[in-house]
Amino acid sequence: MSSILVPQTVRGNILRDKALEAIGKLPPFSPVLTKLLASLAKDDIMVSQLADWIEKDTVLTGNVMRMVNSAAYGRMGTVSSVRHAITILGTNRLRNIVLGLSVCNMMAQLKLPGGWSTKQFNLHAVAVANMSDLIVQNTTVEYAEGAFVAGLLHDVGKLLLAVACPDEYAGVISQAKREGQELYDVELAQLGFTHAELSQRVLENWKLPIPVQVAARFHHSPDCDDTAPGLTALSRAIQLADFTVNAIGITAVADDRETKDPAPILQVIGLGDRCDRMLKSFDQEMEAIRGIL
Repeated sequence: MSSILVPQTVRGNILRDKALEAIGKLPPFSPVLTKLLASLAKDDIMVSQLADWIEKDTVLTGNVMRMVNSAAYGRMGTVSSVRHAITILGTNRLRNIVLGLSVCNMMAQLKLPGGWSTKQFNLHAVAVANMSDLIVQNTTVEYAEGAFVAGLLHDVGKLLLAVACPDEYAGVISQAKREGQELYDVELAQLGFTHAELSQRVLENWKLPIPVQVAARFHHSPDCDDTAPGLTALSRAIQLADFTVNAIGITAVADDRETKDPAPILQVIGLGDRCDRMLKSFDQEMEAIRGIL
């Protein structure tokens, strides 16, 4: 028995170490992203401060203007400046939009192996972030202010594996598709660790708030998250958002699963007739950002 298990354990440790070393290969944060992530610990930020950060990046400013003026928002007049956008959307919502655009731009700089779609991965990340934010707006969740960024970065461990161990991870993905298994389960069986564990280590390295790290670590196993007694754990909200987005067909890695009605997934936390409104808001937000990614 041990002659079979020990080599597998050794192999897993080697691959884990390779993946963790690859954290240093991730692209550097832009100045705007650094400021936005640091601002997560604050209850609010000033309109002028947020506008100044965004306006120093002309490409980012252009994308923000394109998004808020898109047909998805159906505005009667043109939003003419970042400050105008903030007065309409609010600082927190615009901060989330800019976080999403900045992280997607950063991830697009990674050199990924063949078969990986950065656009698909980024679309899934933004979709889970938006759905997570909608969930925490409609139910009581521990550290709700971290929902968007936790959803945005919950799968960064997958990118780490793709960069550090492309052949081994391609085999994991292939088996998951072939046998109709969840990627997380195949990772655990084949590697001895999962992308969720790596996501937590990345967010720890980036010094993100501990509740965000914990949510990423347990987004596939929120029953193991005991950080929020009496409240819905943030990891549970991220899990439900992930399940909902996958049901709609916005997956991080291409697969052949059939789309499903997402409403029953959201009903698990008793959202009632709010589901339809949430899904409509989600569709609007995703329609606006698809033209940018």
